[in-house]
Amino acid sequence: MQVVSVNTARAEHFVATDGQSLASAIRKRARSGPVNVGPLGLDGDEQADPSVHGGLSKAVYAYPQEHYEFWTTVRGQAKVAGALQPGDCGENLTLAGLLESKVWIGDVLRFAGCELVVSEPRFPCFKFNAHMGFNQAAKLMAQSGWCGFYLAVRREGSIAAGEAFELLPGPREVGIVELFKAKMRK
Repeated sequence: MQVVSVNTARAEHFVATDGQSLASAIRKRARSGPVNVGPLGLDGDEQADPSVHGGLSKAVYAYPQEHYEFWTTVRGQAKVAGALQPGDCGENLTLAGLLESKVWIGDVLRFAGCELVVSEPRFPCFKFNAHMGFNQAAKLMAQSGWCGFYLAVRREGSIAAGEAFELLPGPREVGIVELFKAKMRK
């Protein structure tokens, strides 16, 4: 398992597909070198709406690189121009080798310079649709279960692209996919 990219963004305004102006920090971009990880996340990262993103339990958002091919395909079918790059699903950490189906609440991701604890799945909203460029993106995330997961900071430090990491199992009582699908059904 490896960190493909470490991504951050400042909150900005952009125009959605329906012409609405939105404030969001979903447009994450890759950072080079080590990035400091504090209790509220990565240095240089913001959340436009802290009522649903960020905080101690949702300090860092991770998303599997393996899902990018799917998003590229459906964006092409929706005739959305532009290639996707790491961070385009709004994630701070683009990971390789760790899918949601292998992650449980309480699992620990141990990196060389920090430790992060899996806290909950990410639940998509209309801003994900706007950023992806078509109005069915959140629905497709809900159907696929490819939601990524939030992480709380257990040990502060730093993290960089290219790092390997290990998964330390937690209590293994609630899986990310099961929790995501249960909440999305409501």
